[in-house]
Amino acid sequence: MIKKNTVSWFAIAVLFVAVNQSSLAQDGYVANKVFYTELGGPGLIMSANVDGRFKSKERLGLGFRIGAGFGVGKFHNDQNPEKDVRRTYYSVPAGLNYVFGKPSVSSTFEVGAGVAYLTREVSIYNIDVEKLSNWIGFVSFMYRVTPVNGGFSFRIGMTPIIGTAGDLFPMGALSLGYAF
Repeated sequence: MIKKNTVSWFAIAVLFVAVNQSSLAQDGYVANKVFYTELGGPGLIMSANVDGRFKSKERLGLGFRIGAGFGVGKFHNDQNPEKDVRRTYYSVPAGLNYVFGKPSVSSTFEVGAGVAYLTREVSIYNIDVEKLSNWIGFVSFMYRVTPVNGGFSFRIGMTPIIGTAGDLFPMGALSLGYAF
């Protein structure tokens, strides 16, 4: 269940971006940052992220992503070893990406890689892996629709998760957000 504080902060962030966008809607402006929520991906269940390019007036090329997310998993119950418990854990995905495409077209393709820190040692998909860890790796192959001058943004694609023992877990991702 999502906490009220999380929803409130998300609503404030979206409102801030929307108000800020109206002042940026000028000729020649290029949106090169995106705030988005993502289902799946390196946040595992859901995450809120910021994505941007390193060059200030470019919407293509080398960039970054950083976010905060959460998941729910089964964990060993020390008081009753026969019954596992479900617990929430939090994640901090961070990575580098490269966006390919034409500067004046909203449809682009993203390739990226990074790591995510998890607040608990997690067995992904409840599969026993050789070594549990608080760290996972990921790669991303995403189709993106990001308006050149800002606005509603959409991403969909594959984000395979890489465990510490080299295990590969298939994962998809769907993102909705706002480019500014």
